[in-house]
Amino acid sequence: MTQPGKVLYVIVCAAGPAGDVGRLVTMAQDEGWTVQIVATPPALDFIDVPALEKQAGRPVRSQYRKPDEPKPPRADAIIVAPATYNTINKFAQGIADTYALGLLAEAPGLGIPVVVLPFVNSALATRAPFRQAVELLRAEGVRILLGPGEFEPHAPSTGADRIDTYPWRRSLDDLDALLHQRDNRRHA
Repeated sequence: MTQPGKVLYVIVCAAGPAGDVGRLVTMAQDEGWTVQIVATPPALDFIDVPALEKQAGRPVRSQYRKPDEPKPPRADAIIVAPATYNTINKFAQGIADTYALGLLAEAPGLGIPVVVLPFVNSALATRAPFRQAVELLRAEGVRILLGPGEFEPHAPSTGADRIDTYPWRRSLDDLDALLHQRDNRRHA
């Protein structure tokens, strides 16, 4: 489905499954994606940065580059996984107080497809700000994998039990479907 050389940004947040983000990187690379990992600053404590840099062949980014540093390639698509309550709410409000959120703030306006795979508990998922954020993002064309058959919030304090079954594959499958739909619209 994807064309070789396409760049996928994987934005990883500080949530339980973050330590396994290499699984998503492998799946994406197997489909021909060049992967750029972007971590929220708190996520750096959840991931093995040297191992991910070796796997992706690129530095893990968590801050804006300095003027003398080379620009990374622009994203052709973005997957946010695991996406936290905080990141989803800030993304919906257009808050760009980190490098990861800055990328997300621009993505819909640039036409970059974004798939968000949350990892939130049921207490947070029922909050009005979160539900409104999900609605706002969906209205802008962001694919939020939340609900039956997608990611279903877990009871508070049980997230560790859900790490092994976190649906990494679903995020990539939905991205492929989004790209296919977009390509069909362009050729119609």
